[in-house]
Amino acid sequence: MRQALLVGMVVVGLAGDASAQGALGKVAQGAVNVNKARGLADQIKDLVITEQEETDMGAAISARLREKYGVVQSAPVHKYVSLVGRVLAGSSTRPNLAWTFIVLDTDGVNAFAAPGGYIHITRGALALIRTEAELAGVLSHEILHVTEKHTINAIKKAKVQGAAAETITRSELLEYLIDRAYENLLENRYDRGDETASDQGGIRLANGAGYAPGGVGAFLTRLSERNKDLKEPSGVFASHPETKTRVERLTKQISSEKLTATATVAARYTAAITYKPVPVTAVATTATGTTPAEPQSKFGLGGLSSKLGVERTNTGAVASAGSRGVNPDRDAKGGPNPRSVTVTVTPAEVAAFRKGITG
Repeated sequence: MRQALLVGMVVVGLAGDASAQGALGKVAQGAVNVNKARGLADQIKDLVITEQEETDMGAAISARLREKYGVVQSAPVHKYVSLVGRVLAGSSTRPNLAWTFIVLDTDGVNAFAAPGGYIHITRGALALIRTEAELAGVLSHEILHVTEKHTINAIKKAKVQGAAAETITRSELLEYLIDRAYENLLENRYDRGDETASDQGGIRLANGAGYAPGGVGAFLTRLSERNKDLKEPSGVFASHPETKTRVERLTKQISSEKLTATATVAARYTAAITYKPVPVTAVATTATGTTPAEPQSKFGLGGLSSKLGVERTNTGAVASAGSRGVNPDRDAKGGPNPRSVTVTVTPAEVAAFRKGITG
């Protein structure tokens, strides 16, 4: 297991000198022979992505999320969220990923799991959460999306229009996947099976760490009340079934699997997180065309889309209003500073923090 956790790591996909262009620039540069008749969808479906490539994809997606929403410039907040996340991730099926927990600077209530262990939660979500058990429930759900590779699998299962060029490089294809994954995360596009798996695995993970497994249900109920007047689902868990049905399903699972942990750790949470929730009607949103520009990629997505024979989605438009109209959590205005906040979390600190859950 890694001896330290770096939060808000330097990410790939940014313009700059060669050393800053990330490991995606180092992966197989040779052409991938493509049977044009099979099309791009088949190439994506059959692509085997290495763990290093997965991590590099997550870093590039994280860069875009940080550009859109900004990053809370508080080391204590990042340290606290990272400790909770590290306790949970250490008991997951992929404990050795370089798990990175980032707090985005926006009033919107949201969370995003990028491949390779990049977990993002917004300041607005932390404000709505009331206990450490609730935070653990949300982070556990996102961790399961990573361990089960739901983001990558969602792209592989999606319909892709257009045929592939006869020859594309592996780097180009991976960059195309990054673009699609970023769009999917903003729209919370997981299918019901993936969401159910993350629900079920998430509360098991939280319970195993000693947290009351009902924490995520309490948060969801509060979120549902906040959003009751919205015409469409918003932000985190937007693609889930109706909240009432979902909470009932979680409650049945807690009973049937005898998940009996009881710790809420409310006092430690309120001591570490002091943000106040903003009513959904008061969340400032980004107007169409004013979303911060994405970091520029050395691989040139515009040219790649032409080469593949597909139309690239304007992720800036998706990130703002788009054809669906403004969504207060997805389109929430972000803070001005995308700079990473780096904290170190040692195994000894994680062990001591874990003791504070159950005493």
